[in-house]
Amino acid sequence: MQIKNRRCQKFPQVKLIKRQEMWTLTTHGWTIAIALIAYLIFFTITHVHSFLAVTSPIKSAQVLVVEGWLPDYAIEKALTEFKIGSYRQIITTGGTLGKGSYLIGYKDFAEVSAATFIKLGLEAEKVIAVPTPFVIKDRSYASAAEFYRWLSNSNLQIESINLFSLDVHARRSWFLFRKILTPHIKVGVIAATTQDYNPSKWWGSSEGVRTILDEGIAYIYARFLNWKA
Repeated sequence: MQIKNRRCQKFPQVKLIKRQEMWTLTTHGWTIAIALIAYLIFFTITHVHSFLAVTSPIKSAQVLVVEGWLPDYAIEKALTEFKIGSYRQIITTGGTLGKGSYLIGYKDFAEVSAATFIKLGLEAEKVIAVPTPFVIKDRSYASAAEFYRWLSNSNLQIESINLFSLDVHARRSWFLFRKILTPHIKVGVIAATTQDYNPSKWWGSSEGVRTILDEGIAYIYARFLNWKA
């Protein structure tokens, strides 16, 4: 008997589970929690588009900076904005064309958009193309950085600009331009309305869902992880 007890003391029992008390939600608590989560989801769905497709222009802006990759209908809206505003100049930005440069004779979006403005009746001396050097990633940041570099080497003296973008891409571009230009230059933003889906019911089309998710993730990444992306 003594030998058996010694063996038990030498090899104690290993417990894998134990009983303990824990706090948990009551039925009323779960009801409130579920209702709160549902409200947050509903609020996000109904407000995320207006948050990303921000429009906050500066009335006294002297230059309208237009992202060159915009579709033709957005370029037309940018021209209308230029005519009704107090702008002196349009600056187009944009990187290398992925296809079609051999056919149209232009190598980048900045030059294509500048030529489009002229084709629409804008005086050639009022539009300047500032092409973005070829980059594999971080194209929005590269466009903003190249614009600032060009502006620093030019004779154009300005205090404020308005950035003309498209739909939900506006928030991220605005954030990047402000990061680079502030505090030397004030930056406003104008988001053209997309024609690819219904902005008020973006969740009703695959194009709307993809665009919101892509731009939402891209903005969060730039805002909180790496703003040069």
